[in-house]
Amino acid sequence: MAHFSKMPRLSVEEYLDREQRATVRHEYIDGQLFAMTGASEAHNIICGNVFAALHGHLRGSGCRAFMNDMKVKVEAANSFYYPDIMVTCEPYDGESVFKQAPLVLMEVLSPSTRHIDRREKMMAYRQLESLRQYLLVHQNRYRVDSYRKCKDGNWEISTLGRGDSIVFDSFSAALELSLDAVYEGVVIDSFVEESDDDLENYQVN
Repeated sequence: MAHFSKMPRLSVEEYLDREQRATVRHEYIDGQLFAMTGASEAHNIICGNVFAALHGHLRGSGCRAFMNDMKVKVEAANSFYYPDIMVTCEPYDGESVFKQAPLVLMEVLSPSTRHIDRREKMMAYRQLESLRQYLLVHQNRYRVDSYRKCKDGNWEISTLGRGDSIVFDSFSAALELSLDAVYEGVVIDSFVEESDDDLENYQVN
């Protein structure tokens, strides 16, 4: 999750140089920095489960999965973000500190970031021509909101629950990952009502 850090506007070059030396990660939005804070245990377990499945599945394919620490550059929005999970088939570059052509992006929702992940980030991510799938994973219940880009450029939206599976088919060998596998090790012992969290409030075209 990110919090605004009040400081002079920075150029992209200044941000990247500063970020290489920083002890706290920052997302960059049109010259402003937003400090990243720690995540919950459930958040980390979910990310680890998804990353492990993708990493093993993609081995030898030329595509790679990244978790938490690889930035994605959205040039059209003059922004850099740290998605929780990213899949890209860009050529390997051992020096790269960001990617520009992801196929899949995933964010794990928290009470403090769910509106940002659904609105600001979604609007920015939609400007990535390469993006085919955006996933929003809830921590407190078995629910994944899936946004898939269709051939006509529109986005198909679906809600997945317990018993369903996420289908990753943006790369050559598709992967079907059950929500039981996504939430393995996560104790869901409470339900938090999210009054304005319905899909219809976040339609995209």
